[in-house]
Amino acid sequence: MLKDKLKNYNLILASSSPRRQAFFKELDLDFEIRLKPIKEEYPERLRHFEISDYLAQLKSLPFKEELLANDILITSDTIVWHNNKALGKPKDEADAFHILKALSNSTHEVITSVCFTTKNSQKTVNAVTKVTFKALSDEEINFYINKNKPFDKAGAYGIQEWIGQMGVTKIEGSYFNVMGLPIHLVYKMLNDMSQS
Repeated sequence: MLKDKLKNYNLILASSSPRRQAFFKELDLDFEIRLKPIKEEYPERLRHFEISDYLAQLKSLPFKEELLANDILITSDTIVWHNNKALGKPKDEADAFHILKALSNSTHEVITSVCFTTKNSQKTVNAVTKVTFKALSDEEINFYINKNKPFDKAGAYGIQEWIGQMGVTKIEGSYFNVMGLPIHLVYKMLNDMSQS
């Protein structure tokens, strides 16, 4: 359905995330993957969705000069917001343990920003989902880290994996947002762009 509406556009997904790539396939969209390295750093004054918005926009910068008239570049970033602090991807096993211990028996927010860049415009949307974990034992945390090695995930976990299945007791908002892409927003934005 959306594929037909977008047939005059070239969608470029700038993400190495296998989950985000799978979502685009499931939306039945034709797209190409283009990757450029970028240092994911942001000003310390930024808070909450300002951080993920900034990083999603930052990821579009290396592509700016090469976009053609019918290109739509999609970049995104996910952070976990807990106790007024952004949690990114863990550096190592100890860091992953520390992050999951902090998330245990509490509620955090997962924020994903998605930036849509064309030759002449840029628009960024974001979604916030609240996730509550039960009290996780040290044994459970270590088992998960050893089993799933969640070093490529903000907040050191994937909700679709073992720890999410047994540890998440409540979720408010988009489940897919926690997996790394608020698909409902992506669909709406692309639908709107196809009509403009």
